[in-house]
Amino acid sequence: MLSGPSRHYCGHVTRAELPPPLQELIERSNRLGADRRNTNYGGGNTSAKGTVTDVVTAEDVAVMWVKGSGGDLGTLTVDGVSMLVLDRIRALKNAYVNTGQEDELHQLLDFCGLGPPGAAPSIDTSMHALLPACHVDHLHPDSVIALAASADGEALTNKIFGDEIGWVSWQRPGFDLALKIDAMRETQGALRGVVMGGHGLTTWAETSEDCEQLSLDVIRRVADFIERHGKAEPLGALRVGFGPLRADERRRRALALGPIIRGLASTDQSVVGHWLDSDEVLDFIGREATPRVAPLGTSCPDHFIRTKVRPLLLDLPTTATPDEQTARLRHLHAEYREEYRQYYDRHARPETPPMRGADPAIFLIPGVGMFSFGADPQTASVAGEFYINAINVIRGAEAVSTYTPVSEAEKFGVEYWMLEDLKLRRRPAPKSFTGRVAVVAVGAAAGVETAIGNAVVRVFEDAGAVVVVADKDEAGAVEAAVLEFGGVDIVVGPSHTHAVAAMIAQGSGGDVVRLASTKSTVAELAAELAEYGVRVNGINFDGDSDARAVAQAARALVDGSLAETTGLMIPIGRQQLIDDEEKDK
Repeated sequence: MLSGPSRHYCGHVTRAELPPPLQELIERSNRLGADRRNTNYGGGNTSAKGTVTDVVTAEDVAVMWVKGSGGDLGTLTVDGVSMLVLDRIRALKNAYVNTGQEDELHQLLDFCGLGPPGAAPSIDTSMHALLPACHVDHLHPDSVIALAASADGEALTNKIFGDEIGWVSWQRPGFDLALKIDAMRETQGALRGVVMGGHGLTTWAETSEDCEQLSLDVIRRVADFIERHGKAEPLGALRVGFGPLRADERRRRALALGPIIRGLASTDQSVVGHWLDSDEVLDFIGREATPRVAPLGTSCPDHFIRTKVRPLLLDLPTTATPDEQTARLRHLHAEYREEYRQYYDRHARPETPPMRGADPAIFLIPGVGMFSFGADPQTASVAGEFYINAINVIRGAEAVSTYTPVSEAEKFGVEYWMLEDLKLRRRPAPKSFTGRVAVVAVGAAAGVETAIGNAVVRVFEDAGAVVVVADKDEAGAVEAAVLEFGGVDIVVGPSHTHAVAAMIAQGSGGDVVRLASTKSTVAELAAELAEYGVRVNGINFDGDSDARAVAQAARALVDGSLAETTGLMIPIGRQQLIDDEEKDK
């Protein structure tokens, strides 16, 4: 049943002004999303149904509020919710013939809204609308996906839940899957939800509280079942030579390998890294079964969209020398790129979007940890979070069955789905410095006036760069940049040695902007580093120079009209600058 009439929701309103079903939806979503055991970041969606008054006709209209595409349940606000007219969505049944219409029908959801445009409807919207219950949760819990991605998933679901929770085999989300789930509900009277093969969990109830409690109960019961009946070591024993190194040794190796790995991950486009050496990651990398299960890739669509089809697993023990590790990583990376190209060629059709980057998003290094990559720090970190979800899923599936993710063809179908491509297009265009890491000297201890250093930081951050401030010494800032973001692309200040070492290890060039240097020093450095693709330029200024002018000059040298130059010195200031010869006396 639908709830009674409530005020029309339109534009920005406070939580106190929201219709009760919508307020309950947001509060329930925030609670569920706050615990990553319930759903991954940005994954899943929740909905509520109710009645509002149409401001044009003054008539009551049955609507559904549903979390929109790309939002996160844990931080959901009213701005991330779509409001749609239920009768219009359900009328799409009359137009549906076969799965070839999925993309077309999803786009018709844009014509089912009421009021000003809200968040874009997600691909699961039709499922929420066709189910008659007032409240619906669709979540991606690790424990439930472990069932969903196991060879015995259907039998295990029936064993745990009987006729209370059903099983629907993997199918790409959309209108046809929504019809199947609703048909199951109609024919199986006791059904309160479904485990979706290779995907996740959907539950429904008449009240928000009952729906939330049902979701939590299902998640808990699956987790308890795996704990009680699963193997103690589902991935086998730790391989000799592949176990975790001491914390200090992990850090040392991350500093050495981070720039090399980031350089490989940035072959197609510059990306930011994130290093994680948690116990669960280190344990997974070292287990006997990992060389078998890791190449199978992840299962849940949200996982492999963000982590690519599979990770790159270094297959050398921790006793390997740095040179051996580097050589093997380069070889495995070349293989990965070729395999990804073949994967694309096997499944692409004329209408498929162009191949995106072929570099891995996840690198697994025995004893050291996981390096994940993305366009910015949040994307890189989230990719790592998603692979931890995948680790939990693989471990759970192997504990009670055999990990069996969806097929390669199905993964490709989702990765290059037109609707996923539209989602990518809706993202803001990258800025000129997106994916680049800069170390900027700020303050007297670092040899740069605070106002000038801060101005450079602001200009670079506005351009999309990740900036690490060197407020004492360059070495410490470069270490922080490597450990937190994988490497360095730009250094601005009076020193550069450690940053250049990271740039050379990355193998992708870089920019040195020397402040208050001399023409001869800049020219010598430019000649010395040219073979590595590292450009060296300088800015000289007097005490009256405008800080923003210095910052804009630094940006121009890195990404502007002077971006192809090297060995250039820019003078800034009202006073005539001392020339090289005088300064060297």
